[in-house]
Amino acid sequence: MKKSVMDWPFFLLAVGLLLLMSGLIFLYPTQIHDYFAVIRQQLNEIVGIVYIWIGMCSLAFLLWVAFSRYGRIQLSRNRGILPRFSNFSWIAMIFCAGVGSGVIYWGTIEWAYYYMNPPLGLMPETTPAVEWSAAYGLFHSGPTAWAIYCLPALPIAYLYHVKGVSVLKISEACRPVLKHYADGILGKFIDLCFVLGLLGAAGTSLGISIPMMAAGVEKVTGIEHNFMLDLALLFICTSVFAVSVYSGLDKGIKRLSDLNVYLVVLLLFIVIIFGPTIFILEVSTNSVGLIMNNFFRLNTWIDPIAKSGFPEKWTIFFWAWWIVYAPFIGLFIAKVSEGRTIKQMIFGTLIFGSLGCWIFFFVLGNYGLFLQMNQELSIPIMIQEGLAYEAIITIIDTLPLGSVMVSLFTILAIIFMATTFDTSSYMLAAVTQKRVDEDPVRWNRLFWAFALAIPPTALLFIGGLNTLQTVTVLVALPGCVIMVLLTMSFLKLVDE
Repeated sequence: MKKSVMDWPFFLLAVGLLLLMSGLIFLYPTQIHDYFAVIRQQLNEIVGIVYIWIGMCSLAFLLWVAFSRYGRIQLSRNRGILPRFSNFSWIAMIFCAGVGSGVIYWGTIEWAYYYMNPPLGLMPETTPAVEWSAAYGLFHSGPTAWAIYCLPALPIAYLYHVKGVSVLKISEACRPVLKHYADGILGKFIDLCFVLGLLGAAGTSLGISIPMMAAGVEKVTGIEHNFMLDLALLFICTSVFAVSVYSGLDKGIKRLSDLNVYLVVLLLFIVIIFGPTIFILEVSTNSVGLIMNNFFRLNTWIDPIAKSGFPEKWTIFFWAWWIVYAPFIGLFIAKVSEGRTIKQMIFGTLIFGSLGCWIFFFVLGNYGLFLQMNQELSIPIMIQEGLAYEAIITIIDTLPLGSVMVSLFTILAIIFMATTFDTSSYMLAAVTQKRVDEDPVRWNRLFWAFALAIPPTALLFIGGLNTLQTVTVLVALPGCVIMVLLTMSFLKLVDE
């Protein structure tokens, strides 16, 4: 009789945690909202500096590994094997899994949050403040951020492809440090933290993205944006990534990621051609210069004297976001990087992940800034009035054939979200199994596709960007410890 590949005790524990976490939010929405408001400031003061150091150390460690002898290690048991996926599909899958439709949200209007409340002690609406408002988003989605994603991939990829260990679990990747404790309560706790973080991250990402899609639907169809429309769109997104993850890595996730990249290129090409091309190119060039000249400063700026609160509200939030997703994206990067060297995996992730995000800030963000500078729209005011999602759709609607462009933008947002959550479902299924030979069991992948819709439903119920930011900072805490364990595990593995 063939043994079940399911890790049933852990699967049931993860499902129970999901129901408990979401149930508490539905039963006590006001109390949970108030609780999040209280703990956010305390969390930032206590753990903010930890997140800053995690970001810096991740990037430094990856660069050291890439240029060391370890960078030449091929992720395969058979030397000379060709990579499983083409360069285009490999980059597309990593990028789409790593950013979701959040890159559309932040890429379009992150500058507007800084326009009236600029960083580095600058006065609002001055020339330096406007320049930094356009540039700062590049730092939050640049090499440091993608280094946080890539670091967990090192021990996981080495174990899975070089050692032939067919277990895609964070506890397994930590085994060189934890030893036999990886099979006990400590190992289960680490895997449970991974599940908790991914469920929390799912709620945050969809909590930001679904209202943006709803604003697009309202603009095109006139259907009023309310909680029921949010739920309907959540169901549509869930159905799309359920089909994708059910189809598997090659037929589903790969094809959806490829399609997503083609649509992105189409949208951005239209904005560049019909938008203020020279302005977009000039501001983008200026922004890259600002980030490159101040890269180390930005990685260490915590503002301890002036206490503006900018790093706590933004950089620490974004680093927490990347840390929350890091074990999951690391698992996925490891899974799809067979046949490549460690150096290729590192630089492919750092370079193409950063460039992929930056293109959105260059094109959509600077187009929105152009409309602001020419007084065609007042995006920061709309954000202050709680109309951030409507502001994004209004920016897109100013393009030629506005309704068509808004429709394309909304469809792209849905597919972008699906390419992240089909991967999330895939990895949640993998971590709740004892082993993964090719793909996780189909029904398990499908179950987690729909289960992932529960946390965002709960967080949409209480709403608010501050709540979503607090959830992210909170669930990232265990991820910091996991990142350290994974680093130590990799060093032990390659020196065996």
